[in-house]
Amino acid sequence: MATTIIAVLGTLLGGITTHLLQERGARTARNDARDRDRLVAITELVTALADHRRAMWTSRTASLSGADTEKRDAALAAAHATRSAITAPLTTLALLTPGLAGPGREAATATYAMREAADLPALEMARAEAHRTADALVDAASQYFN
Repeated sequence: MATTIIAVLGTLLGGITTHLLQERGARTARNDARDRDRLVAITELVTALADHRRAMWTSRTASLSGADTEKRDAALAAAHATRSAITAPLTTLALLTPGLAGPGREAATATYAMREAADLPALEMARAEAHRTADALVDAASQYFN
């Protein structure tokens, strides 16, 4: 009788241990996937910000230098396309990593502000600020993951 009780308890403990180990493995896999999604969102956002900064530089320099209408329109269309590419990764970042939403929005806002530059020196200052805020986002993300 004692042997049977020990065998049943051993089986139950084995089953519980297996369940706990599987649950832990599943939780680790979910956390790893979430971290990958966060990293992808940050990377895509920083890339989109760089693309939009470059497009805004091209658009504003074309406008400020008095380039022909066709060149200005093409540069403006490119800036519109790159601006819309910021929305998805910024939203994903805000949803998955609320602590980085603020630096992400600051970087986007600074990049968007380049369109307000009235002259080339103001555009250069706005671009420097957009770079600074994007770098601050990367620094904040680095602190988040380390």
